[in-house]
Amino acid sequence: MQFIDYRGTRIEVDEDGFLADPSLWDEDLARFIAEHEEGITDLMPDHWKVIYYLNRYYQEFGVAPMIRLLCKETDFRLKYIYELFPSGPARGACKIAGLPKPTGCV
Repeated sequence: MQFIDYRGTRIEVDEDGFLADPSLWDEDLARFIAEHEEGITDLMPDHWKVIYYLNRYYQEFGVAPMIRLLCKETDFRLKYIYELFPSGPARGACKIAGLPKPTGCV
């Protein structure tokens, strides 16, 4: 496993940078991952709408939502989600939202 250094603490991540323990996620860690792992320096309200939705969905169902459900529930088109998260909803948004690496489509 790999680690990220966050506020003097080593946090375990997988080989793609996803949290090994999603229970460690909070908004400050999301900001850190966004900036240091995804190059997103300022999370705007639309970013948070996606992040919170993904995090809540994962907390309830234990998996990432399908992409069409993400688009429907946020009222964002997929193209716009890619503008918010250039590496995509699975690689970027799910990582920032504290989810483990999705096994299928998001």
